[in-house]
Amino acid sequence: MAPKVRLVGDNVEVGVYPTREALDKSEEMGLDLVEISPKADPPVCKIIDYKKFLYEQKKREKAMKAKASKVVVKEIRFGPQTDDHDYEFKKKHAEKFLKDGAKLKAYVFFKGRSIVYKDQGEILLLRLASELEEWGKVEQMPKLEGKRMTMFIAAKTKK
Repeated sequence: MAPKVRLVGDNVEVGVYPTREALDKSEEMGLDLVEISPKADPPVCKIIDYKKFLYEQKKREKAMKAKASKVVVKEIRFGPQTDDHDYEFKKKHAEKFLKDGAKLKAYVFFKGRSIVYKDQGEILLLRLASELEEWGKVEQMPKLEGKRMTMFIAAKTKK
């Protein structure tokens, strides 16, 4: 414990006080002496109601957490030889996801020997990206990882 502390606060005269005197002042007011900046020379302390301080800090953190946007990732799965009707159906869903502000993970899943059609899978994903250009931008180009080729599209921010 430091021999002297700098006291700050609303209901106290700002200045450097002996630690004992600062503690006595806080007890006199029925509040707590809280160290705000321990690395300062002398350490900075404030006379406040510690429980109320913790409550308000928790309230602020909760409000910040509520404002933080949660990124939702929606997935759409294709086969290397997905026909036009299925493609259009899935494209409509992808468009809706992007309009809702979600991130889209589109992938082509290769079963068994269908891996020989990886160029068709890439063409399919690039076609999807170009058709969804109005609602989202490609975050990661198609990349083959094992038996699936993945592409990420992020929703365009609304002005």
